[in-house]
Amino acid sequence: MLMNDTVSDKVHIDQGRQQKIAGISSVLGSTIEWYDFFLYGTMAAIIFPQLFFPQQDPYVATLLTFSTYAVGYVARPIGGILFGHFGDKIGRKVSLVATLILMGSMTLLIGLLPGYEKIGLWAPVLVTILRFLQGIAIGGEWPGSVLISMEWGTKKNRGFMATLPQIGVPLGLILGTAVTSLFITISGESFQTWGWRVPFILSILLVIIGLVVRFNLLETPSFQKALKEKEIPKLPFVSVFKHYPKQVISGVLSNVSSDIAFGVFAFYTTTYGIKYLALDKSIFVNATLIGAIVAVFAISLSGYFCDKINPKKILGFGNILLILWALPYFYLLNTKSTAFIFIAVIIAFVIHSIMWAPLAPVIASSFPAHLRFSGSAITFMFRGLIGGGVAPLVSTYLLNKFDSGYAISWYIIFAGIIALFAIRYVDIKYQKAD
Repeated sequence: MLMNDTVSDKVHIDQGRQQKIAGISSVLGSTIEWYDFFLYGTMAAIIFPQLFFPQQDPYVATLLTFSTYAVGYVARPIGGILFGHFGDKIGRKVSLVATLILMGSMTLLIGLLPGYEKIGLWAPVLVTILRFLQGIAIGGEWPGSVLISMEWGTKKNRGFMATLPQIGVPLGLILGTAVTSLFITISGESFQTWGWRVPFILSILLVIIGLVVRFNLLETPSFQKALKEKEIPKLPFVSVFKHYPKQVISGVLSNVSSDIAFGVFAFYTTTYGIKYLALDKSIFVNATLIGAIVAVFAISLSGYFCDKINPKKILGFGNILLILWALPYFYLLNTKSTAFIFIAVIIAFVIHSIMWAPLAPVIASSFPAHLRFSGSAITFMFRGLIGGGVAPLVSTYLLNKFDSGYAISWYIIFAGIIALFAIRYVDIKYQKAD
């Protein structure tokens, strides 16, 4: 009897240890990936138009820069299908290691890339290619991080475990914004020559740390069980579209508003403030930094309630708040008051956090274990493609067309209404399964 208890305790301790490693790995890996991804977005707003498109009209240069930003989102579904295939057939861990190496390598190369003055048209071409490969990496990172964390969780905390990688988004944004702000100060006028490169090059140190943690991970019990009990399809993504089209469509539409909101709040707001309001970029960089710090705690709290309340209800509540805040947001920005701008951005990040945390369990719980990686990846990435990927482009067009930030507000409101309608059709029956 004593021997059986000892064995049972050892299994329990091992699972508890793996749960901790999975949680740390998902947050750390997600932070690194999103640091790399968002760093590009930040630089796209403040430096890349002059660096890679100096021959263009400022409006055209901004459009071209955000087009390269959007390319990363176009690549996401490809990455989702590719890494989803291996994640469902070989394992979550292998895919996660591969995505981290790919993202880190591409970010380092962006930091070393010469500008237009040095290599001409090759500069925008190469930065677009590197951005595309970044998008492929993020296409496999998000679902892998969510699943490795969620599937090591228990039935009592799976919702919270699934939301842990979501914390990596504001952490990545905090890290990217803080490092950018630091090197703006350190390099001064040299920021346009070498200062902007350092944050990209430093990414390689984070990648090394992330890889060390991920090598200590084991495959999840859910994946091991799926291998034993189910026949894994030759092409998992085909099976997803064939057997779970409703889950994909409802998952995309119910979450697209959060991505559009983030594209506007985290990235386009800086461009809006610099180009339209003629304010100093440091105001928006610092406001974004504070908003992201608050978001870490807001996501954690919202994630905690995902195990207490149906995450669909939390997602719906967040969308209602988004609809109500869209117009006041630009009203406060237009005051040009630093205090009001900070208030607008911080509240916007809190509202986004309420939507962002339940997004992970809502999407991941819509698919069975043997197709969960592919299903989650496809849903999340198509949501990003029609959401955040085009949000800065659409916002740039709307502002140029109507000469008012309120046009962007109505864009956000429209997306929120679509999401509220689609949430009704989301099915999360696998939330407590396997």
